Amino acid sequence: QVQLVESGGGLVQAGGSLRLSCAASGRTFRRYAMGWFRQAPGKEREFVAAISLSGYSTYYADSVKGRFTISRDNAKNTVYLQMNSLKPEDTAVYYCAAGLKPTIGPEYDYWGQGTQVTVSS
Repeated sequence: QVQLVESGGGLVQAGGSLRLSCAASGRTFRRYAMGWFRQAPGKEREFVAAISLSGYSTYYADSVKGRFTISRDNAKNTVYLQMNSLKPEDTAVYYCAAGLKPTIGPEYDYWGQGTQVTVSS
């Protein structure tokens, strides 16, 4: 079992930055690829970014490429999402997820409860 707890969400003006963190319980964090997803009101959950077990490979949705950076610290059992140049359309609940592969689909085994990000115009 892996428990995931997101933090770092909040209200920010357009053009600003936030860094989300996702802390994982247990000693098996380094065995999991990690992903970030988001869900805006009235919309389906969508892929944002993913990172491999080692952290060497990263993947991004086109909508966030060049603005968001995913990283992980296996010593701290934590994955991060640095979000720069935020736009109102980035407003959503952001979820982290753990799975065997860094896929862009929802095929992850564990999910956090989410953290709200609101970007004002």
